[in-house]
Amino acid sequence: MQVINFQEKLNKFSEQWSPKVIAQMNDYQFKLVKIQGEFVWHSHPETDEVFIVLAGAMSILFRDRQVDLQAGELIVVPKGVEHKPVAVAECQILLVEPVGTVNTGDTGGSMTAANDIWI
Repeated sequence: MQVINFQEKLNKFSEQWSPKVIAQMNDYQFKLVKIQGEFVWHSHPETDEVFIVLAGAMSILFRDRQVDLQAGELIVVPKGVEHKPVAVAECQILLVEPVGTVNTGDTGGSMTAANDIWI
């Protein structure tokens, strides 16, 4: 058991769209990620995904609407729902998802980050 400081961990990396694992509880990982710009449309057929905004602001586009999030807010994207994260300026978020979840879900491609990278 140890205390994990979000800002200390965020200061250890600068790359965007590359989630870093900071903790694990049972089969779920807590991942910090910095985002800016537009991600790819994707879904996670096997799992829900939690986005918690720590700093900045972001939007998650869905095929039928857009949800805007500010620091201190979260959203749960249900499994199988296609979505596209977007941030005009750098945004720092905490993701909560099962071990092995790939950031681009079922889409793949050049924005797929290495998985299970701990900091």
